[in-house]
Order: sequence, then structure tokens, then C-alpha cells
Amino acid sequence: MKEHKAHVTRAWVLHPDITSDRTRRAAEPALAEAVALAAALPGLEVVGSDVVRLPKPQPGALFGSGKINELEALFKAQDIELVLVDGPVTPVQQRNLEKAWGVKLLDRTGLILEIFSDRAATREGVLQVEMAALSYQRTRLVRAWTHLERQRGGLGFVGGPGETQIEADRRAIDDQLVRLRRQLDKVVKTRGLHRAARAKVPYPIVALVGYTNAGKSTLFNRLTGAEVMAKDMLFATLDPTMRAVKLPDGPEVILSDTVGFISDLPTELVAAFRATLEEVLAADLILHVRDISHAETEEQAQDVREILNSLGVTETTPMLEVWNKIDVMPAEDREAAFTRAERDDAVYATSALTGEGLDALLAAVNRVLVGERRVELVHLTFDEGRKRAWLFDKALVESEQQDEDGYHLTVRWSAKDARQFETL
Repeated sequence: MKEHKAHVTRAWVLHPDITSDRTRRAAEPALAEAVALAAALPGLEVVGSDVVRLPKPQPGALFGSGKINELEALFKAQDIELVLVDGPVTPVQQRNLEKAWGVKLLDRTGLILEIFSDRAATREGVLQVEMAALSYQRTRLVRAWTHLERQRGGLGFVGGPGETQIEADRRAIDDQLVRLRRQLDKVVKTRGLHRAARAKVPYPIVALVGYTNAGKSTLFNRLTGAEVMAKDMLFATLDPTMRAVKLPDGPEVILSDTVGFISDLPTELVAAFRATLEEVLAADLILHVRDISHAETEEQAQDVREILNSLGVTETTPMLEVWNKIDVMPAEDREAAFTRAERDDAVYATSALTGEGLDALLAAVNRVLVGERRVELVHLTFDEGRKRAWLFDKALVESEQQDEDGYHLTVRWSAKDARQFETL
């Protein structure tokens, strides 16, 4: 029997560079990122890509008629089946462009949703992606398929007479969103219970955040010995992964790997993945992993900071910057990165791939989490055995004496240890 090869869709990527938009990103790096996004979706072959400069978007078709005709000829010559537009495309523009070019079209939001739906592995991730996709589809119900323009009869209590199909479809999506939200609430509640259980075990949480493909999962694997999917690919990790790590000369911590951020992240996904990113909100320390070799590393870092602010990550949560991927930098740039990092206590130059710089990073994590330790005397009565056991379990006790009043312990601990002890 002959084996049938899976169909590979021939795709073309367009980045509209709207010159009247003062906040627009540099066109060439933005196009490169869009091509990398497309490459992250299985079954696609990116045949080519272009930056299309235009003064302002045309309301009906985004591009001018001359450019549309020029691209139509190109797509036909290249047998293109899918066009990816790196930016927002309205439902009307999408309908008109698909009709003009005879291809399927996805905008940036649609593409990211496709990637997320392909990658989500946990129940929570699948539900969140499905909700985000439905929210996105709800805005697309003005698409001019003929069945959406028909009116349907009703029995009065289901839609009513004369309800249009578009209203029925929208109502069906709303009903499905309600069902999914209930299911997600249950999953989130379960995660909350797990988090509460972890809180009773006094392990600090260290969350890895950063722009997608900055090397978070590679760093996670290097530090934990885990085998989380780590590829040179955008959005290789979607679902949060947690592992315990013993710091050298320090406490055991829980390391959390999170979904990568990206500029212009669809609003549907920011809301949908808020629960996934709750581990960041609960973190004792955030490691902001940056691809320091990337041409737009500063812009990427700013995107991450803005998303963290939108999530409500407070300024009181300590954060260290991890300048990753120094192994791929030219020698001169590497030296400059190390020099800059040495001047800033909150910056550490590393290579998650080779392990360079990780000892200094782990020492810094230990310093931040443990803090300055001080020696204090603690008196416990005989019925406070749980507190005594906690102090010994944390290896905080230097000496102990016992008399008829109870236990007298000399402890060496940080301010954080003392606060945790008070909650017992």
C-alpha cells in the first residue's frame, strides 16, 4: 500500500507597514517574526513573504486595488492557498480579500489562535483556547455566507419569528461560551486548591516569563532536568509546567515555566490565559528571560513589562533579568553584555544552552529568596510541636534547650521565614 503524504498548505506572509501609524514596529523584524509564527504551525509551507507599505488601511479591502491585483497574480503563479496578514483584518476586509485572491486568509489573531489550539495540552489550556476562538469567531459573523442572511421562523420562545441566522449563530456561540466558562471555573478552582496546598509547603515560587522563544523552556530544562518541549520556535510552551529545584546552598524552590508573551497579543488570549499566568501573580520571584541576541530585544522586553503590568504584577514582586543566548553573540557583543550585567545587580548574562552564567544567576536567586539572615531566640510551648517541626524541617534551628516551660530555640532565619512562621 502506498503511504499518503499529509497535505502541506502553501502560505504567503504579508506585513502591512502603515506609514501613518506612529506606533508601528520596524517592518523587517516584524515580518521575520510573522514568518516564524507561521513556521510554528504544522502543515504550513511558507513560500514567501513581503512588507506592503501603505499610507493608511483601506476600509473595504485593507490594500489598494492595484496592490490587490498585483498580489493576486503572484499568489496564482505560486499556487498559494493561504495568506497570513500580520496585523488586524476586519471581517469585511477578510471577505473581500478572500474573494479577490481565491485563497483562505488569516490575520495575526487568527494565526496565533491556530497555533495555541494546536499546542494546548492541559484541560485548562484547551478550554481557554476554545473560549478565545469562539470570542474571535463571534466578531466574524458578518461574513457574507448566504445562510447568515436568511431569516428563520421560531416558536416564540426559541429565537422568535424572524430571527436572522446570524443572531441564532451568535446566540449559540454565547451559550457555548457560558458552558466553557463554567467548565473553566471548575478547572481554575482545582488549580487554586493545588496552589493553596503548595502554599502550605513553604517552597518559594520562581516564575520564568519572557517573550516567546527567549529560551525559557531551555533554561527550565537545564535547571530542573525536565524534558519540557524546547525548540527554536515561537510558542513552543503553552501550558504551565512546575518542578521543584534545590538551589545550591539554599532552599528548595518551585520553578514555573509559562507561556511566552508576544507583541500585539490578541485581547481574547490575554483574557483567556490570565488563569494560566496566575502562577506569575503568586510568584515570590520573577525571572524575566530575554533573548539578548535579538535585534529587537529592548522592544520585546518592553512588551513583556506592559503585559505583566496589565496582569497586575505588582512592583513589590522582585524581578531579575536573565540575558539569555549569549552563546550566539559575537565575542565583542558578549563581552559588552557581561560588562553591562556586572554593573547591575538585577541583570545576569547567561546561556541556558551551555550553562554559562547560571551559577551566578542561582546565587542571586538564593540571595533574593533567602535575604539577609539574622539570629533570634524563639520560645515554644509543648503544645506548639507543629511550629517546632516546621523550624527543624526548614533547617533554621541552630540550637535548642528544653525546660518545664517548653522549648527555647536559637534560629537563624530571614524576614520571610519569620513571616511564614507567624502564619502557622
